[in-house]
Amino acid sequence: MEDDATLAMILTETLARDDFEVFTAVNGEEGLHKFAKTGADIIVTDVMMPRMDGFEMSRKIRQLNPNVPILFLTAKSGIDDIVEGFELGGNDYLTKPFKMLELIVRIKALLRRKINQGDTVFDIGDYRLDMTNQTLTYLDREPIKLSMIEAKLLEKFAMNIGLTVDAGSLMQLIWQRDDPFSRNSLHGFIHKLRNYLRHDKSLSLINQRGIGYLLAIYRR
Repeated sequence: MEDDATLAMILTETLARDDFEVFTAVNGEEGLHKFAKTGADIIVTDVMMPRMDGFEMSRKIRQLNPNVPILFLTAKSGIDDIVEGFELGGNDYLTKPFKMLELIVRIKALLRRKINQGDTVFDIGDYRLDMTNQTLTYLDREPIKLSMIEAKLLEKFAMNIGLTVDAGSLMQLIWQRDDPFSRNSLHGFIHKLRNYLRHDKSLSLINQRGIGYLLAIYRR
């Protein structure tokens, strides 16, 4: 969904050449209506749109389909905006200006994640991380509903247990930048993850000072 007609045309033509079937909408209301009527495998949406912005449209789409991948494509690059996008269930965030090749790569990556459902469940000690439903479950307790940022960070650690994950790569993964603001936000999310994982005493999310973080499992 893109209210800039020229950019929408360029995106449509570029994606069509890559064998994507593309439906466009010029505002959030039209985008929501088209999704409700025909569905979609992935949504690429601007944030600043008339009649209904991309955040509100995505919130309503998430009520219809909690699993469709959403990529925000926008000039809004403030940390608060990016965090809001992920908290609303966005899967990725690309700021303008951008290269078409990067957009296509990100779209294909999100579609692969959707198809490869077997790669979206991770066992972390006595926890189970389900990326499809964005939940973290400890043994037989009620699942914890994670925000998209929390889920993406924990997935990264789950894929690298016992290895140090560079802090810069984590910030690029979430905010596409490494600066003091995103570093402070990262610290806050790490604190949340430690709290979620506190029930399994064999798990430790370690701060490798000046480098990054390491998720370790100390076998009992």
